[in-house]
Amino acid sequence: MYLIFDTETTGLPKKWNAPISDSENWPRCVQLAWQLHDNNGKLISHQSSIIKPDGFDIPFESEKVHGISTVLANEIGENLNNVLEKFNSDLSKAKYIVGHNLKFDINIVGAEFFRLKIDNSLNEKNILDTCTEKTANLCQIQGGRGKFKFPTLIELYKYLFNDDFQQAHNASADVEATSRSFFELIRINNFNVNDFEDFNEIFNKLNSDTKDKVGLFGIKHLNLKEESKKIKKETKEEVVTEIINKSDKTTGLENHFVHLHNNSQFSVLQSTSKIADLVKKTSEMGMNAVALTDKANMMGCFHFYRAIKNFNENNEEGKKIKPIIGCELNVCENHIDKSSRDDGYQIVFLAKNKIGYQNLIKMCSIGYTEGFYYVPRVDREIVLKYSEGLIVLSGNKYGEISNKILNVGENQAIEALEWWKSKFNDDFYLELIRHGEEEDEVLNNQLLKFSKTYDVKLIATNNTHYINKEDANAHDILLCVKDGEKQSTPIGKGRNFRYGLKNQEYYFKSPSDMVQLFQDIPESISNITQLVEKIENFDLHREVLLPKFEIPEDFKSTNDDVENEYLKHLTNEGAKRIYGEINKDLADRIDFELEVIRNSGYPGYFLIVQDLISAARKMNVSVGPGRGSVAGSVVAYCLEITKIDPIKYDLLFERFLNPDRVSMPDIDIDFDDEGRSKVIDYVIEKYGSKQVAQIITYGKMAAKSSLRDTARVLDLSLSDADFLAKLVPNTVKLSDIFNKDDKKLNSELRSDDYSNAMELKKLSDGDDLQAETINQARVIEGSLRNVGVHACGVIITPDDITNFVPIATAKDSQLSVTQYDNSVVESAGLLKMDFLGLKTLSLIKDTIKLVKYIHNKDIDIDSIPLNDNKTYELFQRGDTVGIFQYESSGMQKYLRDLKPTVFEDLIAMNALYRPGPLEYIPSFVRRKNGLEKITYDIPQMEEYLKETYGITVYQEQVMQLSQKLADFSKGDADLLRKAMGKKIFSLLEKLKPKFIDGGVKNGYEEDILEKIWKDWEAFASYAFNKSHSTCYALIAYQTAYLKAHYPAEYMAAVLSNNMNDIKQVSFFMEECKHMSINVLGPDVNESFYKFTVNENNAIRFGMGAVKGVGRSAVSAIIESREEGKYNSIFDFSKRVDLRSANKKAFDSLVLAGAFDSIDSSSHRAQYFFENTDGQTFIEKAIRFGSKFQEKQNSSQVSLFGDSDEVQIVEPEFPTCDKWSKLEQLKKEKDVVGIYISGHPLDDYTDTIKFLSNIQLSNLRDLRPLVDREVRFGGIIGEVQHRVSKNGKGWATFIVEDYYESQELRIFGEEYLRFKHFLYENNFVFIKMFIKEGWKDADSGRIGDPRIQFLNFQQLQDSLSNNAKRLSVKLEIDLIEDEHVKFFKDLIKNNKGDQELVFNVFGNGDGLKVNLNSTKYKVKINEQLLKSLKEKKLDFILN
Repeated sequence: MYLIFDTETTGLPKKWNAPISDSENWPRCVQLAWQLHDNNGKLISHQSSIIKPDGFDIPFESEKVHGISTVLANEIGENLNNVLEKFNSDLSKAKYIVGHNLKFDINIVGAEFFRLKIDNSLNEKNILDTCTEKTANLCQIQGGRGKFKFPTLIELYKYLFNDDFQQAHNASADVEATSRSFFELIRINNFNVNDFEDFNEIFNKLNSDTKDKVGLFGIKHLNLKEESKKIKKETKEEVVTEIINKSDKTTGLENHFVHLHNNSQFSVLQSTSKIADLVKKTSEMGMNAVALTDKANMMGCFHFYRAIKNFNENNEEGKKIKPIIGCELNVCENHIDKSSRDDGYQIVFLAKNKIGYQNLIKMCSIGYTEGFYYVPRVDREIVLKYSEGLIVLSGNKYGEISNKILNVGENQAIEALEWWKSKFNDDFYLELIRHGEEEDEVLNNQLLKFSKTYDVKLIATNNTHYINKEDANAHDILLCVKDGEKQSTPIGKGRNFRYGLKNQEYYFKSPSDMVQLFQDIPESISNITQLVEKIENFDLHREVLLPKFEIPEDFKSTNDDVENEYLKHLTNEGAKRIYGEINKDLADRIDFELEVIRNSGYPGYFLIVQDLISAARKMNVSVGPGRGSVAGSVVAYCLEITKIDPIKYDLLFERFLNPDRVSMPDIDIDFDDEGRSKVIDYVIEKYGSKQVAQIITYGKMAAKSSLRDTARVLDLSLSDADFLAKLVPNTVKLSDIFNKDDKKLNSELRSDDYSNAMELKKLSDGDDLQAETINQARVIEGSLRNVGVHACGVIITPDDITNFVPIATAKDSQLSVTQYDNSVVESAGLLKMDFLGLKTLSLIKDTIKLVKYIHNKDIDIDSIPLNDNKTYELFQRGDTVGIFQYESSGMQKYLRDLKPTVFEDLIAMNALYRPGPLEYIPSFVRRKNGLEKITYDIPQMEEYLKETYGITVYQEQVMQLSQKLADFSKGDADLLRKAMGKKIFSLLEKLKPKFIDGGVKNGYEEDILEKIWKDWEAFASYAFNKSHSTCYALIAYQTAYLKAHYPAEYMAAVLSNNMNDIKQVSFFMEECKHMSINVLGPDVNESFYKFTVNENNAIRFGMGAVKGVGRSAVSAIIESREEGKYNSIFDFSKRVDLRSANKKAFDSLVLAGAFDSIDSSSHRAQYFFENTDGQTFIEKAIRFGSKFQEKQNSSQVSLFGDSDEVQIVEPEFPTCDKWSKLEQLKKEKDVVGIYISGHPLDDYTDTIKFLSNIQLSNLRDLRPLVDREVRFGGIIGEVQHRVSKNGKGWATFIVEDYYESQELRIFGEEYLRFKHFLYENNFVFIKMFIKEGWKDADSGRIGDPRIQFLNFQQLQDSLSNNAKRLSVKLEIDLIEDEHVKFFKDLIKNNKGDQELVFNVFGNGDGLKVNLNSTKYKVKINEQLLKSLKEKKLDFILN
């Protein structure tokens, strides 16, 4: 017999894999229905029972599904024990139990049997389920994890019977639908004999009795939802009204309301509210406080606090806003249990005071570092531990109490309330929310009861997610971005639905709106004032706290100020070591700096930095010479923090540390790329992992990405989305375009960018999807999309970092990251240090290693002479490709013009080559070369402007001149520098009279001082930090020195440091050609992991750059090579560790040509030739080596003490055809990424050079090419021939030249004409015409430019087809008899119809004759031109 059953329950389990003995986990059964059918499928009996709740109630969300209310169940329900007895009786008769997704129902009934300790045979029965892979394949509904999703009962029924069954989720109706579906599935053979042994019997019976589909069984089902409604009307529940003041006393309540539950953009992709707008709206609405309660993080807290502090300080009306810092934490059962998903309940915590703030930091940090599993989580134990100083709101409908009311039951909600009340007493509040949703009133009625019964105060909130009501749609779009959904997907639960808020009420409502909403519960408003009064004002800003620096025990101090004494000691020792004799000026400078450092309170900072740099050098980590204004410090130089002598280069300490206005010094440190991690490891080891963290970065949605994301969500076409994004100028925000004055925008943008911006504004005024996309994107622009890790910032604290700031985890870092970003960490009291990985330092380090390896010569890069002629000659030629900061083409041009001769020229060029001061370079060059007179407004200015030829280049010069001309103090001079650089006009207005008056007092004319001031104002915003420029000029000089003296070694290091960027490798290989340095392919006898230089001064490709050859394989090859060079692939396979160098490594090395030199008589095709048993020669060689190593390892020592010789016959190379040059190059490129031993186009260099008028890279942007014919040659790569919907053919194809590859598309008639050219590895010459894009008739906008293909030719024929004349240049004195013979043979071998002209000229006597050959014509091709080149004859093609 077949027992078909279904249940309705109080909800869903938390853990689906929990045992039935876990009674707390499994929901209660509220309806059990079943049918018993005999072996022929005939209905024997049926039963449907509502179960009377005993010790539980039926939650609202469950009632919504099945319609069974607690009242109805109590009214008509049966005792559970009786129902289970009846069920057990029918169960005992059945051989099979049947259901839809039956495992759930088995667990529900099984758990009820367990609770009552009733024996049953559920687990002994054979199970037949109608929800399986088979029914999924039958219904073929898209959207599942597999090919198709498993059908719901409704979907299966609809498929089988093309009908909807009534009263779904009524167990009685569900059982009938399941029964009918089950027997129909048998009838149509979806089940079969493999599924159950009695299949044939029932299959035959059903098909003999039923001509059509299986029919209904005629059972009437009680409409449970209607019955619940009826009984609710009859027994209308009384809502608690005693605590409600109905006397309409709402006057003045607006003054009590403030928003206590608000999300900001820091609730990643879940809120559009910007903190600035939150504060502004609070002020506009007259509220005296506002809370920030982002979801599970505190990233916005400091920004929130600072925004309110700024408002309070700058508010002219004297209004103050109290910032309330909070967080909505996920409180789960066990935060370290990650065996099953438990996102916890969303509980709102508010910091009552500084202790509460600290405890909130602790909890928020633990949520990430210990509890993160899908979301950050804490548990009750954590809450108890850090409960002091916190106020708790019960939360929205996802809070524990509310969620249990809706989804679990009233009793469980009461248990939760009692726990929170007992732990937080009067600091626990029940949160009421009215968004006009059905659940709200159910919750609020229950919470009102709870409030009276358990004496818990009520608080009205609105759980805001956006500022204005009209932002609701943009917020919904943001939620779609988060989940990767389209907005057209309906909101709901389950598959084919998406998450979203049900209405537009989650905005920042006014106090009057909130009072109106809660006029029947006025105390929920008035209670807010009492809560806000509990909140203390506390300051989040603090002085930077330095970790304690351990002074060596052997240092004896004469006073208690040990740190300053030790710093002075180290400085003096360093000064003696560097300067030798310390004169008075130097001693005064050192004393001045040490005094400022002492007064600032930062001696420990210098000691920490000095210690880090010292440790780095001991670990053989390259450290930069300095970075930024710290190079102006003699103390830093003496401590070897920097390698720049500030005395020699006239660098200013006060540019680094203002003696009058002390702020935290900032020392950025450059390390080589590989060494940076070693330094961080050292910091962790020294200070402890709990005191070291990296800094978070916020990935915000920029203008273009917000447009593209919005377009995707709204289903705007890809082309339209791309068009809109392209209208936004780079680096410009949408808010700038729409909020700035048009005139101001016009002055800031290029003309084409401005016109694009205006078009975007015009489009936004429309009423179509484009306009909606633009306007919604404006709202979500700037939203946090993700978080990352700051590239170089490291935090070190004196104690556990969570005592100061909240932390989180990040994918890109093994360390924790601060939740506060770089802009606020110092204000929060944290020591921030920038450890930068500088690739150039790795490059210098690698070059020095190569010089040592090849020439056995040690180079101390910090000791090289700064007056090296060879180095300056390199700069003068502009040969600065690969030179740090000086490699751009513009810089190369200016260097050739300037012809630098001293280091100061390089410092100046580094400072000048940037937007703004760039315009001064021509004058600087002319003055340097004596082509323009050097003048000074005042002769005394020469002292500081002489090195820059009278032009103010550096900020330091402004500082020095202000002191010299107007007696500014060091502090005021730095203030002037800052005011000019940052355009702080209020400060400039104060400083200008001081400068003019001071200058006049010193005897200078006022009008000249006015001119100087005006010049400074114009230039100072661009003036550069000389200290920083000097540091980087030194690194540039060091790289240029190495390139000038060791060019091959240097370029090998450059290539090594760009191995992961194959385009850069290709670019630098071209530079090697320019430098006449050969770059050879990889070789197992010469290559290392990185690029190196061989004994012939050629660069050898690094094996690490070959795909499929890992570091372990390279290490094994190098290690075995120490015994001697390999002489064959067999020698190689015998000696190399084959566990490290596998077949993939062998294949890649052969394809890259790494074995070419050791088996010169062989060719690469032989290695891959398969013999009759399908084995390649490489596999034979590997097997040979493996057997040799195996025998060698197991060979026994003979009686005479000699080892048995291991002798295995080497396989012979097979005989086969060579690969063509093109095939070999293609395979080479597959494993290296570029062509090494040649290029497929090498045979057509002159053809391409003569016929092409663009390179492929020009096709990236077609706009400059509109209305032009373009020509280029290349090789066809991948081709895809396709057919459009209307049946017409078209194709996409890749074409490559020497430097670039480009995908092109061809359609229509052009495709039909030229498709025979489109096949892989075909050499083609293409002519195209670039047309203006189509103009949209409605909008008038012009689309992207279009390509018209004019002609395709075979590249090998194109020269002879297009060239008309060959002109050969001949010097008359050098013409010999052999030239005549050469040309006769040339003409004979290349007969054609193109003109041949000889341009004969004399040797200095002015003779110049053009001799046209009328008798002989030639066919111009690559072979002819090659012959001329070999003869070293110049020629011109026309």
